[in-house]
Amino acid sequence: MQEQYHPKDIEQDAQQYWRENQSFKVEADSQREKYYCLAMFPYPSGQLHMGHVRNYTIADVISRYQRMLGKNVLQPMGWDAFGLPAENAAIKNNTAPAPWTYENIRYMKDQLNTLGFAYDWNRELATCQPDYYKWEQWFFTRLYEKKLVYKKTSAVNWCPNDQTVLANEQVIDGCCWRCDTPVERKEIPQWFIRITDYAEELLDDLDKLDDWPDQVRTMQRNWIGKSRGVTMSFALSTAIAGYEDFEVYTTRPDTVMGVTYLSLAAEHPISLALAASNPELAEFISTCKIQSLAEADMATMDKLGMDTGIKATHPLTGAEVPVWIANYVLMDYGSGAVMAVPAHDQRDWEFAKNYHLPIEQVIAPISALNDDTSCDISKEAFTAKGELINSEQFNGLGFDEAFDAIASALAELDKGRITVNYRLRDWGVSRQRYWGSPIPMLYNSDGIEIPVPADKLPVLLPEDVEMDGVQSPIKADAEWKKVSLDGQQLEKETDTFDTFMESSWYYARFTCPDAKDAMLDSERANYWLPVDQYVGGIEHAILHLLYARFFHKLMRDEGLLDSDEPFTKLLCQGMVLKDGSKMSKSKGNTVDPQGLIDQYGADTVRLFTMFAAPPEQSLEWSDEGVAGASRFLRRLWKTLHRHIENDSAHSDIKPIDIENLSTLERDVRRKTHETIAKVSDDYGRRQTFNTAIAAVMELLNELNKLDDSATQAPAITREALETAVLLLAPITPHLCHSAWAVLGHSEAVIDAPWPDTDQSALVRSSITMAVQVNGKVRAQIEVAADAKPEDIEQQAIADAKVIRFTEGKSIRKVIVVPKRLVNIVVG
Repeated sequence: MQEQYHPKDIEQDAQQYWRENQSFKVEADSQREKYYCLAMFPYPSGQLHMGHVRNYTIADVISRYQRMLGKNVLQPMGWDAFGLPAENAAIKNNTAPAPWTYENIRYMKDQLNTLGFAYDWNRELATCQPDYYKWEQWFFTRLYEKKLVYKKTSAVNWCPNDQTVLANEQVIDGCCWRCDTPVERKEIPQWFIRITDYAEELLDDLDKLDDWPDQVRTMQRNWIGKSRGVTMSFALSTAIAGYEDFEVYTTRPDTVMGVTYLSLAAEHPISLALAASNPELAEFISTCKIQSLAEADMATMDKLGMDTGIKATHPLTGAEVPVWIANYVLMDYGSGAVMAVPAHDQRDWEFAKNYHLPIEQVIAPISALNDDTSCDISKEAFTAKGELINSEQFNGLGFDEAFDAIASALAELDKGRITVNYRLRDWGVSRQRYWGSPIPMLYNSDGIEIPVPADKLPVLLPEDVEMDGVQSPIKADAEWKKVSLDGQQLEKETDTFDTFMESSWYYARFTCPDAKDAMLDSERANYWLPVDQYVGGIEHAILHLLYARFFHKLMRDEGLLDSDEPFTKLLCQGMVLKDGSKMSKSKGNTVDPQGLIDQYGADTVRLFTMFAAPPEQSLEWSDEGVAGASRFLRRLWKTLHRHIENDSAHSDIKPIDIENLSTLERDVRRKTHETIAKVSDDYGRRQTFNTAIAAVMELLNELNKLDDSATQAPAITREALETAVLLLAPITPHLCHSAWAVLGHSEAVIDAPWPDTDQSALVRSSITMAVQVNGKVRAQIEVAADAKPEDIEQQAIADAKVIRFTEGKSIRKVIVVPKRLVNIVVG
């Protein structure tokens, strides 16, 4: 064993061993307990950043630990390869997205291997490869046949710079999240998948995800947004475009007597019909299209509208109510029409104030119904629930009573009904860019849609293209669009899938990436799924994680797999910060992982990322922390070297004679097995790897107290060092691979079992107890572990330090808390 720690040589040797022995290749085995650990796969941007390193190290540590427990562990890796950044990079570098992507994959794969991650590379996949997206296309056609897919013209967030649709979550302060261009509202034909058909199941099954962070489950509940309310109809005074009335939905039917106007979305059919003969109204509607559809932006923008000049009849009072068109009403939410109660909705209040519309209070605070001064609707809306006033026969009712009474009154008049609504909207999967999977639909000359037959899949995306930065190459290529089917000349769909389509099922394909005749090999998929541990950032709480849950249920209902949920346990790691801010190129505060690996070695980088903070908390970057991790590994290596050198003088190390251990030897052995117990709990139940590392450090400190000349020191030291190597093997696998070999083991540490705690070693012959006098600690006493309370009491009273505080005073009471403390009360 070399005296000096040379991480480069050690790490190359370990990685070569793993490669040559295919140490991480795994197959389904029904005779063994499986464990599927997965970190969210990366976009191949070109190089790893510290966020990647932390994410993948956490998952790798968990995988290696579970393998040492004897489980059949799957940890795959692949590439989320489609997406707009590749297009932008290709334009910038005068190339095509495909070669840029494949080169990035090659480089990043080398980086991942340098860090020693235990991946089964036989399962590697890239979502831009036809043998992957072929099955996504096939699945889409199956959903189409089940009527879970449809196409409609829809108002969308449109980035005029990137020439593509943006999800609401991708609009930041009214601008595109990528290029900061102001977003427009645009109506274009879009393909949708009916995720709303699964809204109730997606909501209910959140209760089954006990090992998901509460924050993520709450975010998904809020996103799905189940609500119970009343749908009611308002009759128009004059029929418009065949409409004699229109419906609104409200969760606050208790406020219906305070309706002073109604608002329609700009895209509502009634709005469009009125605009056809009203140029001013048409102009207003066109201005509504130049705004974000994101809720955060809708909440803060100016509330603008126009009076249509038509009236509607209140379903309960019979009063005429003006109908307006308002920019804050969305056609895709509810019916595209809302009842406005400005006294009890802040958005409506702002609109009413702006346009001098009536504000009529119909809810009063329960605590001060008659002479309340805290509810001043001249200053703001009163949005809390209370008791009804100015509401005729409903006066004095509370919210629940009013809900039922008003719903019943509307039902009797055939003007309303209780309904359940969801905030969740169907998933729009169309994108107008090039670098994505083509949507497998065809059109005849009449515009009738035809799904591509299974035997004609995949619809290949051409990779040898020129990017002009203006239009998608497949939209510009008239020849690519042409296709013949059964003698009929058709045209291909030129939109591509939202990249969330690829990332919604990749975890399942990893179980059988070589399946050529099916999307999934159900036998293997059912063996490995669900994923036992999923690791990724909290930023994916809604979109990716919700879509993956949805896709899993779709695949289940297709008969491809049996389970209901894709991920049993979810760990959302914190961000990597530097100087208190998230690392980013724009801030100039990034740290290159490769430079650290070259300087300190991969094990140091892995150790620092696991030791600096618990995995779910943010990690503050520290150059000194990295150096400190390196010093610890060098100290461990030196301790191992010293032991190996001593072994040559103790070639006949005998097994530990437990009955004849000295007190110090017994203490060190107890520390060894206490460390096993603690680290096992830290790795398994708590997943607090930083405290696991700290426990191993404490063990080495305890070991340094042992006199090498002691009779059983070599055996005690050997046990402690082997334990330290095993406990650190998931975190610093290269060093531990080498150390395990030099400690005399023929099998690799990756194949060694996790150490067991010897419960007998934890038994103490004596314990230390604190002694308090009137609640203040005055001494520490060592007592026999099986000492009786009365003996402990007498020993505490007789302690010299205690006597200093009790002398000349009367001892009124002595309280013994077993194995913890003695409290003496004097007066």
